[in-house]
Amino acid sequence: MTYSENLWLFFTLLFGIIIVPGMDMLFVLANALTGGRRTGLAATAGIMAGGAVHSLYGAIGVGLLASLLPALFNPLLFAGAAYMAWIGFGLVRSSIAVGSVGPGSARTVWRAFRQGALTCLINPKAYLFMLAVYPQFLKPAYGPIWLQGLVMGLMTVATQFAVYGALALTAGRSRDLLVANPAATAMAGRVAGLLLILVSTLSVWHGWKSA
Repeated sequence: MTYSENLWLFFTLLFGIIIVPGMDMLFVLANALTGGRRTGLAATAGIMAGGAVHSLYGAIGVGLLASLLPALFNPLLFAGAAYMAWIGFGLVRSSIAVGSVGPGSARTVWRAFRQGALTCLINPKAYLFMLAVYPQFLKPAYGPIWLQGLVMGLMTVATQFAVYGALALTAGRSRDLLVANPAATAMAGRVAGLLLILVSTLSVWHGWKSA
């Protein structure tokens, strides 16, 4: 797999996960509905800041492992792939539903930003997920780990901005679409689950070949 193909696969997985309705998406919608577009965009910026920290965490963890304990790189890759597949099977089997989006607690732009960042940063599952995902795509063969991590981090915050920013700008219509189309919402979750399983399988296969 070339580096470009690797990045496209990462983007596909990233977009599939971000587009699935979850806590971050509902937080942006709630703040946009109660505080307007500026508050919704501030909440989006806070989530992007949290996403940047998660990306940094994942890149540092994988970089240190690759340089200090290279023998453990493939075991981490396999463990991360298993964790991703487990999440994927859970998404495929579940039916994600979004009820009516309630009012957001943030009343100012700064508070929306702060709460968005804090909500993202204190989620332990996000750290585990990044540590599971990054070994699948950060490969010493593609060049410096820090540079690869920077590119993936920028892709993460840009995708968050595109998805959540669009929700903030079209909050009313987005809420109606999410609430009125439970079948489409559930299908998005299942597609994301299949993407996780696919990427996990490819990662194990490439890791097994290079072992």
